[in-house]
Amino acid sequence: MTDSLRGVLVALATPATTDGALDEAALRALVDRTIDGGVHGVVACGSTGEFTALTTDERRRVVEVVVDQTAGRVPVVAQTGGTSAAKAIALTRHAEAAGVDVVMPVAPYYEPLTLDETRHYLRRVAGSVQVPVMLYNLPHATGVDLAPEVVAGLAREVPNIRYVKNTSPDMAQAARLIHEYGDLVGTFVGWDSLILSALVSGSAGVMAGTANVVPAELVEVHDRVREGDLAAARAAWARVHPLLDAALSTSYVAAVKAAMEAIGHSAGPVRDPLLPLGPADAARIEQLAAVFRRQPAGV
Repeated sequence: MTDSLRGVLVALATPATTDGALDEAALRALVDRTIDGGVHGVVACGSTGEFTALTTDERRRVVEVVVDQTAGRVPVVAQTGGTSAAKAIALTRHAEAAGVDVVMPVAPYYEPLTLDETRHYLRRVAGSVQVPVMLYNLPHATGVDLAPEVVAGLAREVPNIRYVKNTSPDMAQAARLIHEYGDLVGTFVGWDSLILSALVSGSAGVMAGTANVVPAELVEVHDRVREGDLAAARAAWARVHPLLDAALSTSYVAAVKAAMEAIGHSAGPVRDPLLPLGPADAARIEQLAAVFRRQPAGV
């Protein structure tokens, strides 16, 4: 599938002030820093962005700020799913009006739907807009696994379904999407430890919350793979993998925010009811992230 959305997409964290409010200045700085790091796209209100803990107004505002700050430099994806079709449609239409390039509606994540209900929901949400749609397969949260055949069927039925984010540790499933249905959808793998494998397998790209911390380093992995220099890609991957693996082994969002703080970038606390990392995990993440702290100019 030939399309403009490819490469490393950062699942943006949502920075917060000490009292838990949206920190717009820090969000704008994060957009700039990740784009300067070479990412090929930014994603607002994804799982790393703590969308389930944001109010509807906050979700709308995050999308507006990200679109405004990105200013056309890279594509913007907005996660627009909700616990009802009506809410998801409203958020999806708002994102389209705000100027995003792609919407990514996750299926309802409280009361698990049947597969038929999930298909119905995704058809309705995708059909409510003209902007391209990325399906979001998140089985551990939604209770429904979008098998490759299901993804392909939806893409055949709904013309603007053009991508899928597969957030699963099942690389075999991702490989089937890439190799059997690549003419229908571009596959983005959303499991950080599979980034190198996904890129080598020919995925359209990857989507990672850890790109908030190491954007340039993940882009280097991507670029070396695309150039066919697998030895250099493996070397670049070896530098970042310990941090990514550690983040996946604990509370992921809290780990990403702790790592951001460790390299000197404001992230603020995780949203209630999430808790910060415990002392041992925090120390481990801080130690691994500190390697990537940038020295100030002239130092």
